[in-house]
Order: sequence, then C-alpha cells, then structure tokens
Amino acid sequence: MKFLALDLGTTFIKGAVIDLDTLGISQIQRIAFPDPIPHLPPLFCEVDPRAILTATRALITALAPYAPDCAGIVMCGQMQGLVLTDEQGQPYSNYISWRDQRALTPHPVGGTYFDAIQQRITPAERRQMGSELRASLPVGTLFWLAEQNQLRAGSIPASLSDFVIANLGVTMPTIEPTNASVHGLLNLETLAWHDAVIAKLGLNCLRFPALQRTGEIVGWIELNGTRVPCYTPVGDQPCALVGALLQDHELAINISTGSQVALLSPRLVFGDYQTRPFFDNQFLNIITHIPAGRSLTALIHLLTEISCAEKIETESWDYIIRAVESVGETNLRVNLAFFAGACGDQGAIENICEDNLTIGHLFRSAFENMADNYWACAQRLSPERAWNRIVFSGGLAQKIERLRQLICARLASDYRIAPSAEDTLLGLLALALTFSGRATSVAGAMEIIKRDPQNRDHVSEFTPTRFTV
Repeated sequence: MKFLALDLGTTFIKGAVIDLDTLGISQIQRIAFPDPIPHLPPLFCEVDPRAILTATRALITALAPYAPDCAGIVMCGQMQGLVLTDEQGQPYSNYISWRDQRALTPHPVGGTYFDAIQQRITPAERRQMGSELRASLPVGTLFWLAEQNQLRAGSIPASLSDFVIANLGVTMPTIEPTNASVHGLLNLETLAWHDAVIAKLGLNCLRFPALQRTGEIVGWIELNGTRVPCYTPVGDQPCALVGALLQDHELAINISTGSQVALLSPRLVFGDYQTRPFFDNQFLNIITHIPAGRSLTALIHLLTEISCAEKIETESWDYIIRAVESVGETNLRVNLAFFAGACGDQGAIENICEDNLTIGHLFRSAFENMADNYWACAQRLSPERAWNRIVFSGGLAQKIERLRQLICARLASDYRIAPSAEDTLLGLLALALTFSGRATSVAGAMEIIKRDPQNRDHVSEFTPTRFTV
C-alpha cells in the first residue's frame, strides 16, 4: 500500500512516495516554495496562494506515476501562517506567512497592535491557549486586519496546508489541533476555539474552521483515474517529532534554521513554556525560537561579505567545523540572541582579544552559548529533569558532532540522533500507518518503524557516555 506524502516547508515543498508494506520512502522530490511578494511594507511577508497551489499540484503530478495504486495523501506544513478563504477554499487573501510581523507596527492609540492584543487578553486566557501568543501568529495578523477594517465577514482563516487540501479536494477548509493551536486562539482546556478571546479581539465576524480529529478524511482527489482520500494535514513541527520517534522521557532538541526544545506530557500541564496538542491525546511542552542556524548564518554572512561581494564561492561550514575542532577551549563570549526569541533580543560578541578573534574561537563560543541556552530551556521545561536522554533532529544537530557533544556535556545527558534526516517524511509514514489502520496509535506506528532493521541502529538504547569537550 502506497501513499503520497507532502511537506509544505518554508524553503521547499517536498514530496515522496511512502510504502506502508516495506516502510520505505522513495522518489523524494522538491520544488522551491514561491518567493514572498516583493515591495511590501516592512514587517509584511505574503506569498501568492495560487503559486503555492500550482507548485503543489506539479509535485503531485510528478509523483503520481510512482504510486499507481495510491491509497491516500498525507500532508504536513509550515505552521502559524494563514489564508483567508471562502467556503470552497478560494482565497480572499494572500498567504500571510509565519514570518509576517505586522502586529509589531504602531497602533493608533499607542504601542503596537501586539501590545493592544496583550492588554485585552487576561493571563488566565493566555494560559488556556497554551501561552501561544506572539506577534507572528495568525491572531496578530487577524487583529491587525480587523483594526484596519479589512476582514471580510464569514471568511475562514485557514492554515496553509488546510487551504491547499481544501483546493485539492474541493471542500471547505477544516483544521486539526496541532495546526489550530498555533493560531493563538485555541482553548486547550476544551480543545475548542476560545470564543471569549475571539470576541474581545473583534474577530467574531470570521468563520473559524471546524476542528477535526487527527486522521479524518477531509477531501478526495482524482489521481491515476481513481478517487484518493486526503487526510487532515498536521503541523510540520509535531510531525517531525514523530519522525524523530520521540519517546516518553526524551528531551527533543531540534536544531536547524530555528530551534526548539520539547518534552511529551500525558496530560495538560501549564508552565513557563508553550503547550500544544500532540498525537494520541498527549501534549507537547515546548520552547521555540531558540537561537540556532539563523544566528549562525548571520555570523557567516559577516565573515564572507567580502568574498560574496567579489563573487568568490566558499564552502563555509566545512572550514568552520575543522576550525572549531582545533580549539580546545575559549574565553571569547558570544550571545546568539541576534533576533528576538526565547533567549532575548540582545546578541553580543565580548571579551575579544588578538588571540581569540578567529573563526574557531568564534564558533566554539557560539556553540557553547547554544548549549547554555538549551540547558536553560530544559530547566524551564522540567526543573526535576524528567528526561533520561536527548534526541537530536534537524540539519545542524545531525551535521555537527562537536555541537552535540557540548550540549550533552552541559546537560549531563546521553543522546541519540533521529533515524532520518527526512524527519517530516518519516513522521508522515508513521501517520499513514495509523490513518490506514496498520497501527492503532501514532505511538504504535513509531514502534513499528523503530523495529525496522534500517532504523534499529539509530533508535537503540545508548550506553552512558562521558564526553570530553
């Protein structure tokens, strides 16, 4: 039995054929995600939704010949963005990305639109919504549009992947809890839209999408002459954690362009972190927007500015990794909080002297700062240390062994690496196993994948190791 798996990422729209009989992932193909619309005001980030649909359909067309007996389509996508649509999923707006920060623009009565949101919502309501309140969430965009009298009554604020599925399956957009939670308007205590907050923010003219259970069929598409079911899309971040085969009592650290630290919880527990629904009636306690690849890239851009201006091609990371390996310790201090996030918004490079102003010292110190940040976030998630090892995922975590070692030494913890660099596709394989009835739960599907010989080396128990860093 084969499915098509689609991941609507920020850089690429990625697809593959997944085989539920062999647990194989094949024919992985990527199409560049459409560029943002140019010449928008500062802090705005919008993309033509029809260009996204065109790219997604092209990918499905390219994959269809490799799955002539396709039994379903599973999808995950970038979270926190939205498209306003009608009942048939036709767009009233562009796709307003998670990178859009218009809620930080000045409000007519003072402060920013995001400040105005915070003033209208009580601490108790914010907690009920899992502390998911940031300027980049759909709640910020929708409030800005409402204040500008730009909301069309009855329009549906759909997540990106739900907008795409609605158009593929010619149906009304719905939404699943992992995507709904990052709208910033879901009451986690009831798993329903928070009507009181919606009214306070002047958003009750909207028709919020119906909440669907994970694994529901929400549309059908004609493929290879057959009607193929489309299952309700999920968020890419929880999907990637399924692909990392996250277990109870594991601390998940994802390190790529952005970074997150997360722990599973069998029940709803609020704290000094974000709380999101997960699969199998579990919850995810998580801290996001931790400095990682975006901040490291800022350093690389500084160091390569001249060579780029002169159009001299360089392969920076290989040199950086070798340079860090040559530095046993450093007194240079780097704070990677160059962008607002969980660790502040005031980055720095300090204690510079002639001997330590090198790439090796700079990135060694940056990696140590990352380790300190992960330790602080882990303490916020679980002061009692309710984990027994780390599971690393994301391109930087998988690529840079020294970074993993520094983190593990700081947290005094053993680790394993996610079994595949294609964590979202592996997560979609696990979800397809569940949706098709091959597994009775997502946890059960992860166990099936875990027992597969090709994954056994990556998910086996680790012997305690002391790292010399």
